[in-house]
Amino acid sequence: METIVLGVAPREIKKNAAGRLRKTGEVPAVVYHKGEETIAVSVNEIALNKLVHSAESHIIDLKFPDGNVKRSFIKDVQFDPVTDRVIHTDFQLVSAHEVIEMDVPVAVEGDAIGVEKGGKLQIIRHSLTVKGKPGDMPAHITIDVTALEIGHSIHVREIAAEAFPGLEIMDDRDTPVVTVLASKKEAEATEAAAGATPETSGAA
Repeated sequence: METIVLGVAPREIKKNAAGRLRKTGEVPAVVYHKGEETIAVSVNEIALNKLVHSAESHIIDLKFPDGNVKRSFIKDVQFDPVTDRVIHTDFQLVSAHEVIEMDVPVAVEGDAIGVEKGGKLQIIRHSLTVKGKPGDMPAHITIDVTALEIGHSIHVREIAAEAFPGLEIMDDRDTPVVTVLASKKEAEATEAAAGATPETSGAA
């Protein structure tokens, strides 16, 4: 997993201060760690967006104006419900030997058989929660969908654990991650066939 340097600056928590920050292209955030005081900071919106919308997870070195660097990862992101802009972010500090839980993006590889037959590939879970040490965390979880047929899904339990030594996927094992849906035309044909099935009538 790649480590990214991200500049942050301490901020004061005052009434309407967060709104004023956002107007200048900065996003309010907090930096926290269990047993330590939470630090209020601001971060450049453009730089933050590159991390939030990345297809990979990252360990982030938060660089303060005094040169101090704190290693972290993005624990939570809040979006504006109307504009979808990032309006707040939580950074959790981490040490090299600490066990953490981190959301890791899902990536697919291969051409699904079901898609070649007219189905549509759908990623149900775009990220999974992974538990382990920071140095063992993958940039993403790759799932091979080559053998996936129409109407079939790949669940958490089917992701090869040996591909991620020292790590544990925390999501429910029965959670579907990716599936191949029937095309609209095929679905309508199936419904029509079902509707054409003779029904028994109770009339005399």
